[in-house]
Amino acid sequence: MNSSRPKTTLHLTDLTPAEIAAGLCIEPYQGRQVFRWLHRKRVFDYDDMSDLPTGLRKRLAETCPDHYLVPLETYCSPRTGTKKVLFRLADGETIESVVLRNRGRTSLCLSTQVGCPLKCVFCATGQSGFVRNLAPGEIVEQALRMLADEDLGGRTPNIVYMGMGEPFLNYDAVVRSVRLLMAKEGLEIGARKLTISTVGDVPGIALFSDEKWQVRLTISLHAANDALRSRLVPLNRKYPLDALMAAVHNYVKKTRRNVTFEWVLIDGVNDSRRDAKELAQLLSGLRTSVNLIPYNTVRGADFAPPPVAECRAFRNELVRRGLRATLRHERGRDIDAACGQLRRREAKASG
Repeated sequence: MNSSRPKTTLHLTDLTPAEIAAGLCIEPYQGRQVFRWLHRKRVFDYDDMSDLPTGLRKRLAETCPDHYLVPLETYCSPRTGTKKVLFRLADGETIESVVLRNRGRTSLCLSTQVGCPLKCVFCATGQSGFVRNLAPGEIVEQALRMLADEDLGGRTPNIVYMGMGEPFLNYDAVVRSVRLLMAKEGLEIGARKLTISTVGDVPGIALFSDEKWQVRLTISLHAANDALRSRLVPLNRKYPLDALMAAVHNYVKKTRRNVTFEWVLIDGVNDSRRDAKELAQLLSGLRTSVNLIPYNTVRGADFAPPPVAECRAFRNELVRRGLRATLRHERGRDIDAACGQLRRREAKASG
């Protein structure tokens, strides 16, 4: 083993096995060993990496003294099993991640930014402002930390980039994190179990159309006319529906993959049969599905979820008009599982 020492601190969850080996000046197989300990076994204490030489474990502690994330608060819903964790980052900022459990399936919801610059009016993250993008390892480590205590029964989880932040405004880091999560030496998550959700960043959709993989794309839509969507999602003023739908159609043509649309149902805002008719017309000609999500109440936002009967009526209207539509059951309201709520609460408590 080369005895020369790297000069800079390495964040190992940013790196591939080959990059770990190069950064630490160790043999390639040792880089793979370190990567497997972090990703496959989710072990972060170097002393517990038992098949590594003592000298290498010591060097890891000296050269890579800190991991990115420290769990700060954990909340678990006794009704649904949904778990939410508030993590503190190395610079003192905080982010959130969620584990969702449903019929034996485990899904993770990961954040890509500290806060969010897009200021969607119904979103707790948007209300808290934007601080910075996350590094690839900060995204990856959310998954590793959240899975550390999970018994997956030999299965791999679904991962959705739908936490705090707009993934396509942190495009390079998101793509790199996806490839790290797919790595065969680690979690080896299949591309179709990974989903990127965008609120409508048209340049990001164009870039994503050129990626040679089967990672899924979801569009957070919430309104099917520009006047309402611009009020709910300010990014629509920059990329209105005509531009967004052109990008979606181009994506489908280039990739031959379907797109899912997310629609947060807000009482008296976008839950009428007229809204459903507009949505069906907007998506006409696309092989797609719509995921309906009753609004998760956010403190300080003057919105509420529709009654259950109205949510079902909206779904039924979409189905009647030929769309595939599912109504998501609330799975985390009792633990403030909407994106950004824990971070806002922690910030107010410490402010």
